[in-house]
Amino acid sequence: MSSTSEKTSLIFDWNARQGLPAARRTIGFDDETLRDGLQSPSARDPELGDKLRLIHLMDQLGIDTADIGLPGAGARAREHITALVKEMAGLNIRANVACRTVISDIAPVVDVVQATGQPIEVCAFIGSSPIRRYAEGWEMENMIKLSREAVAFAVKNNLDCMFVTEDTTRARPEDVRALYTAAIEAGAKRVCVCDTVGHATPEGARSLVAFVKDLIDGLGAQVGIDWHGHRDRGLGLINTLAAIDAGATRVHATALGVGERSGNTEMDLLLVNLRLQGLIDNDLSALGAYVALASKSIGVPLPSNYPVFGSDAFETGTGVHAAAVIKAFRKGDTWLANRVYSGVPADMVGLEQSIKIGPMSGKSNVIWVLEKHGIEANEARIARVLDLAKNTTRLLTDAEVLAAAH
Repeated sequence: MSSTSEKTSLIFDWNARQGLPAARRTIGFDDETLRDGLQSPSARDPELGDKLRLIHLMDQLGIDTADIGLPGAGARAREHITALVKEMAGLNIRANVACRTVISDIAPVVDVVQATGQPIEVCAFIGSSPIRRYAEGWEMENMIKLSREAVAFAVKNNLDCMFVTEDTTRARPEDVRALYTAAIEAGAKRVCVCDTVGHATPEGARSLVAFVKDLIDGLGAQVGIDWHGHRDRGLGLINTLAAIDAGATRVHATALGVGERSGNTEMDLLLVNLRLQGLIDNDLSALGAYVALASKSIGVPLPSNYPVFGSDAFETGTGVHAAAVIKAFRKGDTWLANRVYSGVPADMVGLEQSIKIGPMSGKSNVIWVLEKHGIEANEARIARVLDLAKNTTRLLTDAEVLAAAH
């Protein structure tokens, strides 16, 4: 087989509605790694140089916007925000920042815009659920007043404003309606639906986004809908996909899902899934570098079994699995080798399949590994390596394989 259509016929896709090709969508991505991601208890605030490199990788991946911090957090935060905004002047990616719905939080953004001459989107947030209001002692009337004033201040100073309701997934419909209506009437260009504590299920995400979409349509407004999800229940990624399905036009995520408590939707896995679904065509070849830099600079380890980017993701020592991959490679067919035993093509994200030798390996594993190292795979060598592998409780290192072969 040579043509792409011939090869894709080898995979029957039950994920798709049969007979209907996937339709590409205009989906925006907001990277929260350098704001919400740094609220992880295990994270460290990267040096400015690493933040600049991350921004460039985000740009390469086709990420539209990046939340680069809270101006109200202090002098270091404002210094880094200013430098990042200047750097983004030559890129496609654009900056936004998080602010409380308080004018004193938004005022420093006006100063940064004037100093850099570059646009910054204000993400003005306020809690919206009854439980949050009860804990804080807030009254809805005052919350609406603060929201309206904050958005109006941003708009008056020529700042695009996204109005963010924290804990939207536990808020009453009438409260969501009141807050969003006030913000939209004050000039908000986007509203952000937040699953702040990871409460939602996929059905809940769909229902809430659909409710907000109907609300906006009813107002006759041209306002974008963002989704911001956490993974306290392990549902961050699937909830984000459900929100897109229901009409969210921009979604938030972080590298490796780093974030407060258990973290956020994983930007890397989100991009991979949307690409595999045919909903985006972003070039993801820099995704591995993005994950690696985020892990190193933020100080969050990359688990070996992390999907796609963990060290185990494209590595196998199991004989029957490895044999299928090896046969594909021997056909000279990288496309086949990257799919015959993998739901994610390694080359799509700049990686490759790896064959190792362990207690569940067969002869084909040994032949492949020895030949990759330029060593003749004769029967005696194969026997020595297999004997070692069968008496070891793990995969062998290359050095162990070579020592046994000699």
